[in-house]
Amino acid sequence: MAKQVERKAEESIEEWIERLVKENAVVVFSKSYCPYCTMAKKEISAVRDVAGFDGAVVFEIDRMRDGNRIQQALARKTGRRTVPNVFVNGKSVGGGDDVVRLSRTKKLSPMIRDAVSAVSVSA
Repeated sequence: MAKQVERKAEESIEEWIERLVKENAVVVFSKSYCPYCTMAKKEISAVRDVAGFDGAVVFEIDRMRDGNRIQQALARKTGRRTVPNVFVNGKSVGGGDDVVRLSRTKKLSPMIRDAVSAVSVSA
């Protein structure tokens, strides 16, 4: 589920985040010890009915050198100061409770299916 995507030397953190959410169907900014992050990642990894979906790109920002700056940039972008901060198809869908709600209302799989299709088309 975890995939490393390095920030290019010329990219600001904001530009790096923008690139990540555009190039990947699902991106999760997480902290390794956070139970809400674990909950969101579990719900996303349970999506198995989407062809071509091999999991979210996950960043454990508590283990990253620029983790605090990344969290601040995410807060500016989404208005959400907490983690997880989950993006599907380039859009912020919220945090742990939001992802669980999407899953329970059967909206998460279709969102991910659309995201995988959009990323495949643009690749």
